[in-house]
Amino acid sequence: MIKAVVTVVGQDQTGIVAGIATTLAKHGVNILDMSQTIMSETFTMSMLVALDAADSFDDIYAAVKEEGARLGVTVHVQRQEIFDTMAHI
Repeated sequence: MIKAVVTVVGQDQTGIVAGIATTLAKHGVNILDMSQTIMSETFTMSMLVALDAADSFDDIYAAVKEEGARLGVTVHVQRQEIFDTMAHI
């Protein structure tokens, strides 16, 4: 199992959580933890997700980025070990 961190930032609007979660589900990705907040009118969300080792990280990354573009939000996806390493710097 590969874990990754998905972050989403953009103008608040209906459907952001649903769009990103649906895209992940279509690729068999399990959401392990999620946090979201709205600061002023800016939506922010962080997710810890799990992918099967057989799933292509690049395919999932591309699909989530495409959905983010459709929604007009910025999406970043990082493998958890990279995210953790950067957090310790």
